[in-house]
Order: sequence, then structure tokens, then C-alpha cells
Amino acid sequence: MNEQHQDERTRIWEAIDRLLSGRATTSNGSLTVVALATEAGVHRMALLKRHVDLKNEFYERVRTETAQTPEVEKRLRKTVAELKKRVADLTEENNALKNQVTHLTLASAVLADRLRKAEETAWLSDNVVRLPRP
Repeated sequence: MNEQHQDERTRIWEAIDRLLSGRATTSNGSLTVVALATEAGVHRMALLKRHVDLKNEFYERVRTETAQTPEVEKRLRKTVAELKKRVADLTEENNALKNQVTHLTLASAVLADRLRKAEETAWLSDNVVRLPRP
């Protein structure tokens, strides 16, 4: 590990401690990666690419030390709940459409049969004898 990399890690650890103790100096104090990056003076992508272990450690400490759910997890849980409801709604709509297709198919068959019977008997008159089809 080079010196710059180690310096970043040290600043991130210090920023984690400040955020968790409520002593933020440069960020808004929220328990997010953005606030952590601001507090540590590193780019957010550094946490997401080079220091993933520290980001994960931060979220784990947020859960255990503050008994809070991280904002990212809250948003994801909300999105999952919304998507589950959407899937349930779409499944219900799909089942209703399948049922409607079945009813329309049956109605179409009944009407086609009635039309065929009406056409067969419409041209018949009293003095015409119908020949059987070959």
C-alpha cells in the first residue's frame, strides 16, 4: 500500500469515528457514504472502489452502534416493497386478462356457430331441397 492510500484510509477511519459520535466537522453529519466521503476529504468513488471494506465497515457500525438502518438500506427496502406491490398488481391484472381472453374466445365460438347455423338455414325455402356436402 502506498502512502497516499494509507493516508486516505486513516482519514476515512477518523471520519467514521466522528460521524458515529455525532462530531461531524465538514459534512452534514448524516450517516451516508456521501457524508463520510465529505468528512474524510476523499472522493465518494474512492469509498466505492478503493475502500469498499471501509464503506461496509461504516454501514455495519451504523447498524450496531446507533441501532439505525443506513439510508441506502432504507431506500432499497422501500423500493423492494414498491416493486413487490407492483408485481402483485401486474399478476392480478394478468390473471384478469387471461380470464377475459377465455370468455371472449368462448363468446366468439358461440357467435361463429350461430352465424354458421343461420347461414345454413337462411337460403333454404320450402321448395328447395338441400344436397348433402361431399
